Amino acid sequence: MGIVGVGSMGTHHFNYMKNVEGATLAAVCDIDPARLEYCRARAPQVPTFDRYEDMINSGLIDAVLIATPHYSHPEMMIAAFERNIHVLCEKPVAVTVGAARKMNQAAARKPQLKFAAMFMMRTAAHYVKLKDLLSSGELGQINRITWIITDWFRTWAYYASGGWRATWAGEGGGVLLNQCPHNLDLICWLTDMTPSRVTAVAYIAKTHPIEVEDEVSAILEYPNGAIGHFVTSTGEAPGTNRLEIAGDRGKITLEKGKITFRRTRVSVSEYCRTTSERFRAPEAWDCEIPLPADPKDHHFTITQNFVRAILNDEPLIAPGVEGIRGLELGNAMLLSGIRRRPVDLPIDAEEYEQLLKDLTKQYGGKKTLTAAGASRADMGASFPK
Repeated sequence: MGIVGVGSMGTHHFNYMKNVEGATLAAVCDIDPARLEYCRARAPQVPTFDRYEDMINSGLIDAVLIATPHYSHPEMMIAAFERNIHVLCEKPVAVTVGAARKMNQAAARKPQLKFAAMFMMRTAAHYVKLKDLLSSGELGQINRITWIITDWFRTWAYYASGGWRATWAGEGGGVLLNQCPHNLDLICWLTDMTPSRVTAVAYIAKTHPIEVEDEVSAILEYPNGAIGHFVTSTGEAPGTNRLEIAGDRGKITLEKGKITFRRTRVSVSEYCRTTSERFRAPEAWDCEIPLPADPKDHHFTITQNFVRAILNDEPLIAPGVEGIRGLELGNAMLLSGIRRRPVDLPIDAEEYEQLLKDLTKQYGGKKTLTAAGASRADMGASFPK
């Protein structure tokens, strides 16, 4: 197995690889000589490369873990598949839904290869249990999904820590693409539902002098009539992380790692239709939900599953082709939020690409934070208009 990109996340993957059963770290790649020196000092037997093309052509690896900046993921994944190399890709799988569609097409052409995404939050105990509850039908038909996820607070110093941060050219987006990929993946994976329309309001540089979105509020419309709400921000403190899912048999709330299930004794829709009561709601019980053991390292768990999928055909926890679902939802939120109009799914990939071009032209280069964390101009004057 090889790793391309040994920055913050790639270093974490590098350090636990020695504990992954069935795999040997056979190569690492990075364009930064200092990162390669870090790897050589700790694993001198592992060959290093400064070009990913050289690594995947070396014949040393059967699989690769991609942990590079967002824009490079599709190119590297497709190149690896063309050389019959399995791929585990960090999130998000791509910046745009169009690029993700090309990745999925590449995967479809090589069904014998494994393509996984690093959606490690799917292995967290509370999400595993919530998925189990919803998949088993305990909640009945889902009527409402509300996720307030505003505990992504980031300071000016955070955005100043790298010139690529909070830029259209470097990251391709803000809170939706950088902070929320797991939430967007989970809202699709947990419910197994895809909205048909998204209506959103997005703000660029509302609380930071940056060129990408730092606050978004969206309404999701589902084909079965269910409604979703997704509210996120990097400028709110103290923030909230509260997920509510209401269905025909009650309401499940997830907050601070605890699941609360207020289960109705009867079907809500049937009770509403047949009762003679005019105001009283159906009886509800508070159910205690036990959680399974939580993995010590969620990233390690995904990587170990990926290796077992290659060796033993174990089902993937996070198939890479599913990465498009949360990505498309985020793309739709940004497209709707910036254009200030509803967006139907599946979205027009070309229209979204044009949006990014327009945003880059309008806002690109207007991030005003220096590497030291200070602004080069007064906050109010520096915000893109």
